[in-house]
Amino acid sequence: MKSIVCHGPKDVRVEDQPSPVAGNNQVLIRVEAGGICGSDLHYYNNGGFGDIRIREPMILGHEIAGHISALGDEVTGLAVGDLVAINPSRPCGQCKFCREAMYNQCLDMRYYGSAMRFPHVQGAFSQELVVEANQCVKLAAGTSPQHAAFAEPLAVALAAVNKLGKLIGKRVLVTGTGPIGALVVAAAKMHGALEVVATDVVDNALERAQAVGADKTINVASNAAELDSYSADKGYFDAVVEASGNEQALRSALNVLRPRGTLVLLGLGGDVTLPLNQLVAKEINMLGNFRFHEEFFWAVQLISDQRIPLDPLLTGVFPVEDAVAAFETANDRQQSMKVQLSF
Repeated sequence: MKSIVCHGPKDVRVEDQPSPVAGNNQVLIRVEAGGICGSDLHYYNNGGFGDIRIREPMILGHEIAGHISALGDEVTGLAVGDLVAINPSRPCGQCKFCREAMYNQCLDMRYYGSAMRFPHVQGAFSQELVVEANQCVKLAAGTSPQHAAFAEPLAVALAAVNKLGKLIGKRVLVTGTGPIGALVVAAAKMHGALEVVATDVVDNALERAQAVGADKTINVASNAAELDSYSADKGYFDAVVEASGNEQALRSALNVLRPRGTLVLLGLGGDVTLPLNQLVAKEINMLGNFRFHEEFFWAVQLISDQRIPLDPLLTGVFPVEDAVAAFETANDRQQSMKVQLSF
């Protein structure tokens, strides 16, 4: 089988690997679709992120879906031919956070395509993959593998929106409309938000956000004053999801968030300086959001029911042999939203 292996910055190779065999409680997946995530791009461009660097060749990828081709002897509830989304998150189940059902904070987490530990956790961009049966979540008949591969980023978006509380009648701002930010827009509208405004610095990204439900979009690079107008009377929005990791976006969001509003931080970035007086005086509820757990199952159900518009976000599908071209295309936000690989 072929796998997409990162050896360092701008060094991604399509390599032959031995085909795996499923154990008793495992499933063999014929991978069909895999989405390129921002973390995959960090490995592709820089060989890592922050202080984390690849120390050995590592298969990339964690947004995947495919059909079951073989089952272990003890697997129940699944059948050969089922289309499944694969949950890339594998908490240990034993640490203090797992015992408190805080699985996304697991102290011994294994997450596909991560160099945070050594040996690295190999990713899922391979033509075949053996997974634990409990990682597989079945989709409805007729669902495309490309849609199914959106389960992981949609789960991240759902986890963020879940932290906002009841949204009926609320006005929501989403700053940063990459794939996950755009999915936050769609999820907020689905959960009853009265109005969703999205901001970014790329017109293409804003067009995609509008296609999945944004009531209004603002390019803050060319028209920052339009967002500033929402700061009158201590702010307009009841909730903000900050999905860019950019300090200026965060500061602007605080200006337009009304007193006792909720700010959910979703974008990963570097250290930033926050206006503490503003946070205190406006009594802002500020929450972080990291990955997901039960939201993965919600995401699969929503995709199966076709309740989330995904087609506007899928901007390219490349065969595995063209992996480098796929990563270069995904690098260009002027033309791309979500780029997937076909295996």
